[in-house]
Amino acid sequence: MLSYSERADYTTNETAKKLFHIMDEKHTNLCVSADVHTKKEVLKLADTIGTEICLLKTHIDIIEDFDEHLIEELKRLAEKHNFLIFEDRKFADIGNTVQHQYQNGIYHIADWADITNAHILPGPGIIEGLREVGMKQQRGLLLLAEMSSEGSLATDTYTDRAVELADVYKDFVIGFISQQKVSDNPGMIHMTPGVKMTTTGDTLGQQYNTPQYVIGEKGSDVLIVGRGIYESEDTLAVATQYKNIGWEAYVKRMARIV
Repeated sequence: MLSYSERADYTTNETAKKLFHIMDEKHTNLCVSADVHTKKEVLKLADTIGTEICLLKTHIDIIEDFDEHLIEELKRLAEKHNFLIFEDRKFADIGNTVQHQYQNGIYHIADWADITNAHILPGPGIIEGLREVGMKQQRGLLLLAEMSSEGSLATDTYTDRAVELADVYKDFVIGFISQQKVSDNPGMIHMTPGVKMTTTGDTLGQQYNTPQYVIGEKGSDVLIVGRGIYESEDTLAVATQYKNIGWEAYVKRMARIV
């Protein structure tokens, strides 16, 4: 079993290499999903829990008072606390359209998001369109191979196709959003949303799994935690708890396989 930093040698993508090394250096496999609605909330959360995370995941189009200052401050905090920024855009259109969505409009995602993601429903053209923009700025792309919502159609053949496309475009595709390890390529990073301390759900079909199960049993690499942290009374303390539990599960997995 290879460590995170050892797996960096199995990818040519600079963003993937950087993420692997951050995870090992900071002893964290935690990504916090900042699904809040104002600049103040996003920046406060990022600064508070930045020391505990390897990634901050944003949904930039839900920020009600978005402006360039937010991006400048997010980049500053990412450098200050040594984490990467993942814009959870979930691109899902033809190649030409996603190119414009990625590099233009009011958000200019490619200019600041180290990582973004995409559905493979449109076929390889969506990856090629994003790749033409992202490779110039040394960005990374995750493919949505599986989702945590009840009744998701991203299963079986769909998941297999995502893995195949990742191998074809492995200079730009750095891994997957999935519920478990779906690829044996050590250069691919698996990130799993829907993580909480207890296995519960919400009224909109979200299903949760524990950090120990996701990292230790299902072989994923990164925990994505949202409401379990940003809705807590002490976000730093809870983020630290998730970080420690996630890292312990990774260490135990490494020891068990070795």
